[in-house]
Amino acid sequence: MSFNLLNIASSGVRANSELLQTTSKNIANVNTDGYVRERTEHSTMIDNQVGRGNTYRLLNEFAQKQLNRDTSNKTFFDQFVVESNRVDTLFSEESNSLSTSINSLFNNVQESLNQPSSTVARSLVMTDAENLINQMDRLSGIVLDQKNVVNQQLDIFTDEANGLIQKIGTLNQDIAAVNGTNNAADASSTFNERDKAIRDLSKLIDIETLDGPNGEKLVFMGTGEAVVMQNGSFNLFSTTGDPDPNFKKLKLDVNGGKAVPLEVDTSKLKGKIGGLLAFRDDILVPAQNQIGQMGLAIADSFNQQNRLGMDGNGELGGDIFTIPSIGAYAYQSNTGTAGMTATVEAGKGSELPASDFIVTYTANPNEVSIQPIDNKGEPLGSASLATIPPSGVIDSAAITSGESFGLQINVTGTGNPDDQFQVKLNSEAASTLSLATGRGEDLALASPIRTTDDINNTGTGAISAGSVNSVTAGSFTTGTPPELTNGDISIVKTANVNEYTITDGVNSSTFTVTPPAKNMLQQAGNGFELYGFDFDIEGSPATGDTFTLEFNTGGFDDNRNGQKLAELQNSDLVRQNVVTGANANNHKTFNQAYAGLVSEIGVVTSQAKTNGEAFEALAQQSEAWYESLSGVNLDEEAANLLRFQQSYAASAQVLSAARSIFDTLLNAAR
Repeated sequence: MSFNLLNIASSGVRANSELLQTTSKNIANVNTDGYVRERTEHSTMIDNQVGRGNTYRLLNEFAQKQLNRDTSNKTFFDQFVVESNRVDTLFSEESNSLSTSINSLFNNVQESLNQPSSTVARSLVMTDAENLINQMDRLSGIVLDQKNVVNQQLDIFTDEANGLIQKIGTLNQDIAAVNGTNNAADASSTFNERDKAIRDLSKLIDIETLDGPNGEKLVFMGTGEAVVMQNGSFNLFSTTGDPDPNFKKLKLDVNGGKAVPLEVDTSKLKGKIGGLLAFRDDILVPAQNQIGQMGLAIADSFNQQNRLGMDGNGELGGDIFTIPSIGAYAYQSNTGTAGMTATVEAGKGSELPASDFIVTYTANPNEVSIQPIDNKGEPLGSASLATIPPSGVIDSAAITSGESFGLQINVTGTGNPDDQFQVKLNSEAASTLSLATGRGEDLALASPIRTTDDINNTGTGAISAGSVNSVTAGSFTTGTPPELTNGDISIVKTANVNEYTITDGVNSSTFTVTPPAKNMLQQAGNGFELYGFDFDIEGSPATGDTFTLEFNTGGFDDNRNGQKLAELQNSDLVRQNVVTGANANNHKTFNQAYAGLVSEIGVVTSQAKTNGEAFEALAQQSEAWYESLSGVNLDEEAANLLRFQQSYAASAQVLSAARSIFDTLLNAAR
């Protein structure tokens, strides 16, 4: 009996010692990040003795996976909100408002209309034009700085993710080495370290885990790509910029970089890396494209209208802004010798959408497709087809299917089928626009033509002031000073109803007008319709009444073209969408476009804040649930400590009694 009593007492002491050791370990690691609470359980053996304890981690894998998912979502919005808040604040500041600069420019254009001969008023317009360019450059610089920050952080986060992936692979090997051996129970710290590395990885990307052989954990991205596989093997992230080296893309290297890297679907990527890329794609890229688009639309429309007028020196107007020509980015897989640059086709600035473009050589010689793409590189609408002319200039005249999107592409060299180029005209234009002139005299406020009614007219007819739509159609000389190529135009009412005779120094035509007498040169035909300007006859002219159109020599105190310049402020010249309904209003004014940009940034940021708060609450709930199952509760451990101490003391007392009985029996036998 004493022998059994001694064995029972010894097993009790050993068992309670193990329980005390486990409890002490839990208490000691209460503040250890990633530690999972452990429990030791014993089974009953022969003669009601306690068997050797089995220590295991109290881990609920479902709670752990839910915590990892919620952590990924939380860190995604945390990163997005931090980045977007900064841009939202900068764009909403009055000092950075592009609308302020636009309004100031056109307000001074209005002032110059009141004093078209004032050099001071003209100079103020040019000063504001320069300020507008500087403001665009400043806003574009803000976006560019944020892009550089994104690239830097992307490199840091990618290196951190790669380090964690490698660490998980190594820990998997360590766990597999002891799996099924007597040392498996002593590897709990390795399991804890691996679980912590997996959770840290979930802060950077969205992940899913599966149980592998020999206790390994296989880790996959939320989009399905494997990052940690069996036997400690893994895939790592890399960042490359193809074709734009400054626009880094996340890729997954396979087989140590020996296979073609996998494209990562960043639209489904969570965690800090996903939030960073979403901020770039959803805020920075659209913002810079829209700033550039507005700048190009303003510059092109202002240039085109200024060319239709006459400046303060009595010359035909020229460009106020210099529109840049941007080099296209060639893809690394290209095999041809082609190169491309792009700019806005003159007069087509309102057709340019706020997007980038992919230009691809087709299987047909000298043919390319032009495909608009969104901020994530996905196609927008249908691609256009264009034939490359001998001059190498692709514009609206070279389009064989679709539209030109306002682009003018200059091609050099020869491309092979499937060679591709990325055109980022909008994103680079805002920081490269410049003034073509700083002289107020170059502002073309006057119209180059003027009309008069003959003083001897007897009817009620009157000639309109006339409108100019081209100064390059051959009707104006290029000398100094310029004049009408064929001399003054005279139009006389004949005796026949609605019939007129029109003459200039070269041509003459008698024609019948279709009432009302609008666009007289267009109705006259015989070459007069090609002159680049036109006029109306209002009222009822009498037979023999004469009207004259002549060059507006000097243009003193004339502001008719200046009024057209002022009207640009309220003209719908900024394209909104690549694809739109037939009855949709697809253009906005400059101020409406900028207000839409600022509002869009604010709305996206606000939505991210709301979503972030929701996922913050979910992450806290998941954390609390996980900790309630796997975390150390000091109150519970303290109670266990007292209970196990008492049990240990009782077992020791039994052991002492067994020894006394055994000693008494030995003495009795002597």
